[in-house]
Amino acid sequence: MSVSKIKTAFFCTNCGHESPKWLGKCPSCNQWNTFAEEVVQKEPRSSSAAWKDGSTHEKNPKSFLLHEMKTETLKRQDTGDLELDRVLGGGIVPGSIILVAGEPGIGKSTLFLQNALKMKDTTTLYISGEESPQQIKMRADRIGAINENFYLLAETNTQHIFTEIKKLKPDLVIVDSVQTLESPYLDSPAGSVGQIRQCAGEFQKFAKESATPVFLIGHITKDGSIAGPKLLEHMVDTVLQFEGDRHYAYRMLRTQKNRFGSTSELGIYQMTSEGMQPVANPSEILISQKEDGLSGSAIAATLEGIRPLLLEVQALVTQSVYGTPQRTVSGFDLRRLQLLLAVLEKRGGFHFGVKDVFINVAGGLKVEDPAADLALVVALLSSYEDVSVPLHTCFAGEVGLNGEIRAVNRIEQRVAEAARLGFEKMLISKFNTKSLPKSPGLEVVMVSKIEDVYRAVF
Repeated sequence: MSVSKIKTAFFCTNCGHESPKWLGKCPSCNQWNTFAEEVVQKEPRSSSAAWKDGSTHEKNPKSFLLHEMKTETLKRQDTGDLELDRVLGGGIVPGSIILVAGEPGIGKSTLFLQNALKMKDTTTLYISGEESPQQIKMRADRIGAINENFYLLAETNTQHIFTEIKKLKPDLVIVDSVQTLESPYLDSPAGSVGQIRQCAGEFQKFAKESATPVFLIGHITKDGSIAGPKLLEHMVDTVLQFEGDRHYAYRMLRTQKNRFGSTSELGIYQMTSEGMQPVANPSEILISQKEDGLSGSAIAATLEGIRPLLLEVQALVTQSVYGTPQRTVSGFDLRRLQLLLAVLEKRGGFHFGVKDVFINVAGGLKVEDPAADLALVVALLSSYEDVSVPLHTCFAGEVGLNGEIRAVNRIEQRVAEAARLGFEKMLISKFNTKSLPKSPGLEVVMVSKIEDVYRAVF
């Protein structure tokens, strides 16, 4: 009696490239040591239409002339969550497939369970591969929302899932999580590169052909990237990253890819006992209430997508005890800090080379907007001189290598947000004068060099 040989192949965990043998370097994405062995089995032809009713043969494809096609506006579905609608570009697009990734325990399942429960007119199927129905019921009771159109399915086999979908015909499908799913058409275990690719492919086909939106909740690896092949991010329409420091109550939902909207949007939530609460005015929360006369703190007028955000940048400059000065940052780019310190040393004559420098962005946020440069420079100088920055003063400007203050985009929105929050003085680049609106109660000071900033503030 002959035993059939188990067929295995090697897959690149970064891009999904398949190879019959192990390779040190992937020929597709040039990454080293990314190949993992998996058991494979060729899928039968019928699997591609696993979610359809009865017939498995597909229609012959037909090409269209682009100019003859009618332009249709996308009818988006509101989720009732302003922050989620913002990052999606205005709501859920029918037939879209959305990948949401984040660290364990950050609140991904809580956020999408509470939003699904709030959408009372939408028939939702929540597929749980990680938690039992009792655990999800306990969480729903804690959130306190009741929805008679909410269905729960604890299943990981995609064939059984699509059988249930055929019966229910839901308006929205949430999968928690894509790494726990397994397709019967592959022999490899759940969470492997092949299984993630196959299961995501089946849900993508279902979403496009039935115009049903699908949310795939995913895990991330220890280096912060989404677990599974890079191909997973290419297959989906939108990639959302859910992040935040577990020691803070705030969570950020960022758009990394969006075929139907902007890729630089940010949604902010506050973790409470009743679930995730959207934060409508994050600027008011991110600016800490402190006493007068404390040095090393400045307010930056930043922009996340189209949302103006005022936040506090803190700096501590002390004499270096050891031979090599320390540079420690939280929420800011370390290389950007080193560049600004070099500019202050060369153009301003401040000796930061013998000082330890510690930087923190209040609230646990990560700042990528170059307009925060000016506030960071002011916070550094304030701590260096041990002189506090005047209250009700904020800053928006990029600092160049020659010590010049460069213009930043959308200055009108930054000025309007500062005026709304009651700031009395704002320092910006003098090259930003073209589109500047008049804001009552806010004095706008133009600066062009670091020397101007030092004179205006200290």
